[in-house]
Amino acid sequence: MPSQPDKLKKRPEFLRVASRGRKVAVPGLVLQVLAREEAENSRVGYTVTKKVGNAVVRNRTRRRLRAALRIVAAENVLSHSDLVLIGRDATRKRDFPALVDDLRRALRKGGALS
Repeated sequence: MPSQPDKLKKRPEFLRVASRGRKVAVPGLVLQVLAREEAENSRVGYTVTKKVGNAVVRNRTRRRLRAALRIVAAENVLSHSDLVLIGRDATRKRDFPALVDDLRRALRKGGALS
């Protein structure tokens, strides 16, 4: 089983991915990808703005994104890159299988699947 990605934790890491990375928008989420050559493992960060809802709604949205990535990462090998998954209002309303497909398609478009 492939290893789970490490986490992006600090704001400058998120900003570096946003400024230098590639952005892919799909109906259920937005993905930002920045390739890293020196990396051994992928890193991932999640963000959901207050426009989506209160803390309970934002946390539920983040949990859905984490679960979708777990499924996709178990099926595929992620390339060595930094990923930022941005939750939208549609993320929590979308059927889960459709959300997983959205994430799979975004990762392919962004070049994050090996």
